[in-house]
Amino acid sequence: MTSALAQWREQLAGWAIPDEILAAAPEPPWGFPVELFRAEVERADTPSRDVAREALPAGGSVLDVGCGGGAASFALVPPAARLVGVDSTPEMLEEYAAAATRRGVAHAEVEGPWPDVAPAAGRVDVVVCHHVFYNVPALGPFVNALSDAAERRVVVEMTASHPLTGSASLWRHFHGVERPAGPTAELAVEALREVGVVPQVRAWSRPPRDVPREAYVRLNRRRLCLPVEAEPEVDRLMADPATTHRDVVTIWWDIA
Repeated sequence: MTSALAQWREQLAGWAIPDEILAAAPEPPWGFPVELFRAEVERADTPSRDVAREALPAGGSVLDVGCGGGAASFALVPPAARLVGVDSTPEMLEEYAAAATRRGVAHAEVEGPWPDVAPAAGRVDVVVCHHVFYNVPALGPFVNALSDAAERRVVVEMTASHPLTGSASLWRHFHGVERPAGPTAELAVEALREVGVVPQVRAWSRPPRDVPREAYVRLNRRRLCLPVEAEPEVDRLMADPATTHRDVVTIWWDIA
């Protein structure tokens, strides 16, 4: 039987864009616009926030891996008094630093891929990692480094299924390409158990984000490797993000 870690890597590889489509792309399809990741005021009752706060002492520290605009870690202030944001995109870290300064919380930023930059990030009370796992083929070393960085708890949030599955109809329409169905959060949990983690899991539903529709249109158009001229058709065909709830899973484990 193929291990969950191997299945995870193989299923993520299935999301590779066909070479001929990638070669014709007018701009790189990877990355995210900063406007989609500016920190929002997090709902007080999200499971991810709740389980992270349970493990945080007053004045504690949080490491946010793949921090984006910082919603995951800013939701923990207080009781957190020091934040460390890790991201591979300088623009994201600039946004993170500015948002932390506005909130008056001590902060540091570390640029680069996890786990390569783990030594520079140091150890903290709680590590949070939201919506990053589907970008990580080698899940074992990534998870081990999360555990090594935490004194108390690691909290992961991810969608129940791969976030790009919702664009399958767009790929079929524009390119005649069928996209994969996996991996899933369920498989991620199996992979965690294989690396010795004893995870706890809670499934829930996140309401739509308050982000302009045109930002999602641009993002989908880039991911589809299409020119700007295709945006009206992408807009016509894609689901309305203002009415789309996301099935989300919070996964956490304590550090012995």
